[in-house]
Amino acid sequence: MSRSEIWIEQFDPAVARSDAWRGYHALSNRVRAEWWPDDPPRSLAVLKTMMTSVPPVWGLRWWAAWRHGRVVGGAEVELSQMSENRHHAWCDVYVDPDHRRRGIGAALLGTVATAAQNDGRRLLTWGTALNAPAGEAFARRLGATPGLTQNINQLRIADVDPTLLQAWQRRAPEDEFYLGVWEGPYPEPDLADVVKMHEVMNTAPRGSLEMEDFHWTPAVIRDQEESLRKRGVERWTIYVRHRPTGRIAGFTEVGWDSSEPEILHQWGTGVFPEFRNHGLGRWLKAAMLARVLAGRPQVKFVRTGNANSNAPMLKINHELGFRLYNTITLWQLPVDRALAYVAARQ
Repeated sequence: MSRSEIWIEQFDPAVARSDAWRGYHALSNRVRAEWWPDDPPRSLAVLKTMMTSVPPVWGLRWWAAWRHGRVVGGAEVELSQMSENRHHAWCDVYVDPDHRRRGIGAALLGTVATAAQNDGRRLLTWGTALNAPAGEAFARRLGATPGLTQNINQLRIADVDPTLLQAWQRRAPEDEFYLGVWEGPYPEPDLADVVKMHEVMNTAPRGSLEMEDFHWTPAVIRDQEESLRKRGVERWTIYVRHRPTGRIAGFTEVGWDSSEPEILHQWGTGVFPEFRNHGLGRWLKAAMLARVLAGRPQVKFVRTGNANSNAPMLKINHELGFRLYNTITLWQLPVDRALAYVAARQ
């Protein structure tokens, strides 16, 4: 197939044509079915809301690849305006399964890499899924380096053992710590503590990824919350405080999307190093699952991601009944090498 048959245009969710939306939506669901074969397709309305509610600080840009009047590929790049990690850009390239190995992915990669280079980025980072092996094959052809492997583990709510949850909560060191709950937006008086709370995620394994610590700000947190509100995603947070000092010692968060009510996404769970080995991780996880059982009868599955090297959290999740569902590999490739790969094939 000649490259002249491929037409790549920027896809701006705010002004995209209806035919572009229909094409991008169809492509999105084909790729989604490869990554998450058990999940239902997203509606066009849900996709539009997702793409139009991204906070500006993340600097997301999208492109669509057309061939013979059909969207056959897409790409996105995140040019975050946060102060950290300005050297790299998260990105993704996806091609309709019926149109692969025809140069479309390489053309889209060139578009993404050029945008990253123009913004002063030198490194691309993206993920591939074990369920969709074409992504890993493409990454290896590019000469990308795997930086971190994450297990996506899933728990069937029907398999949860309530007696185990009760036992973990009974063993909690309540003389020294106590739990608290935030549903929805964080209370304004607690926002400074929330910023500190999220710092614990910088202690999670990063493998060989060339990434700096990430520091949330109150403004970005509020922007994220507004995005969740627009998308119909409800967040629950359970935190644990140290009684003698009042410090937050750890937390766990989940997100429930009203557009896919049977799936609950377990987001961050972390305990600060100085408060570990007190059973706080088990306490937090057990308390959250007990709350889900009582308050989210629609949920049938809980899904979470953990680095393969995060042995303590993997052990807790395995004991709760989480089982391997998918595997995600994060890859990195210098921008100049991506551009050289594309140039060599033109």
